[in-house]
Amino acid sequence: MRATRRRGSTRTPAVLGWALWDWGASAFSAIIVTFVFAVYLTDAVAADPDAGARALGLALTAAGVCVALLAPVTGQRADARGRRKVWLGVHSAVVIACMAAMFAVRDEQAYLLLGLVLLAVASVFFEFAEVNYNALLVAVSTRETRGRVSGFGWGMGYFGTVVVLAFVLFAFVQPDVGLFGVTAQDGLNIRAVALTAALWFAVFALPLFLLVPEAPASGEAVPRNVLASYAVLGRRIAQMWRSDRRLLAFLGASAIYRDGLAAVFTFGGVIAAGTFGFSQAEVVVFAIAANLTSGLGALVGGRLDDRLGPKAVIVASLAGMLLAGTLLVLFTGRAAFWVCGLALSVFLGPAQSASRTFLVRVVPPAREGEAFGLYATTGRAVSFLGPLAFTGFVAAFGTQRAGMVGIVLVLLAGLVAVLPITGPRGDEARAA
Repeated sequence: MRATRRRGSTRTPAVLGWALWDWGASAFSAIIVTFVFAVYLTDAVAADPDAGARALGLALTAAGVCVALLAPVTGQRADARGRRKVWLGVHSAVVIACMAAMFAVRDEQAYLLLGLVLLAVASVFFEFAEVNYNALLVAVSTRETRGRVSGFGWGMGYFGTVVVLAFVLFAFVQPDVGLFGVTAQDGLNIRAVALTAALWFAVFALPLFLLVPEAPASGEAVPRNVLASYAVLGRRIAQMWRSDRRLLAFLGASAIYRDGLAAVFTFGGVIAAGTFGFSQAEVVVFAIAANLTSGLGALVGGRLDDRLGPKAVIVASLAGMLLAGTLLVLFTGRAAFWVCGLALSVFLGPAQSASRTFLVRVVPPAREGEAFGLYATTGRAVSFLGPLAFTGFVAAFGTQRAGMVGIVLVLLAGLVAVLPITGPRGDEARAA
């Protein structure tokens, strides 16, 4: 069975095609979920921002529950059939269709439900797509190049975020009259941004399906239905608990620190504006710089991953983030935020990339889809930690600076949890 992992290659066209999917997918993460469309729903479509924020929270919570329940079995069934590319294509198409349909969401309250449903459905299928996308890492890399290829993919995602955000900002959001005569009437400028994002994702996702080979099937029988898939999943988890708990331990530990990583980006802009006095324009400039440094960090971290192993990269990255985060709590002034904030960003990319390669190196061959499904599920299960730590410390001490302490503590908990786990080094890493 180990031999099946050697079927991957590092042909440049395949690697580039695989990474371009992440470049394209950045349009959904950055434009739809984070910076533009979700903000449009809460601020312009909903009756008031508070009501919009509550409705958005409920929609994304429902989407998260669906992902947590279904991601492992969808990945498992794709593994058994050896059809990860097919299901990646189906899930990507659903996301793109939802993004394009967002053009119909006008800035009137009557369209709020439509916008929330489209966003929730797209979020669910985007996570399903990521499960199969991550599993295809074995098809575009070899045992010696897992780290650098994974880092290249993460880097392309970060760089794509910068490019697509800059394009829509100057083409549609900022001008009174944008490209093709688009204005803000009826929310047309934001609706045009959603349509542009859908086209961006579709164009850059296509090379993967033309250039990337399919990963090998597990060769196991496909469960009759979803309920049977859950039974198979339960037996495998029980077997892992009895024979090798490392994978389960890593899923739990990584879920903790991954939520801390997410909190860094989620609350970074809030802290920049509220504690360090950044204007909205300055926050955008910092976000661009942070994505660039994260992308560069992922590229460098990927090469270190291949030389030192993913655990060393994860531990070093978390330690670096703890140091930068602690200094950010202690020092004041914009210069301190720029230095410490970019230091946090440069360690963020390697931690994310090495987490993916750690999982690929320790999971049984041809079960990557199931493993990344569990990866998504465990992440969802503890996704409250970062926001709870930040808001809890803010509520207790009355300052955003205290909220930064909460995020640092989540990262520390993740580091403590991952330290006892044996990393895939030596013969095992070379065979992965």
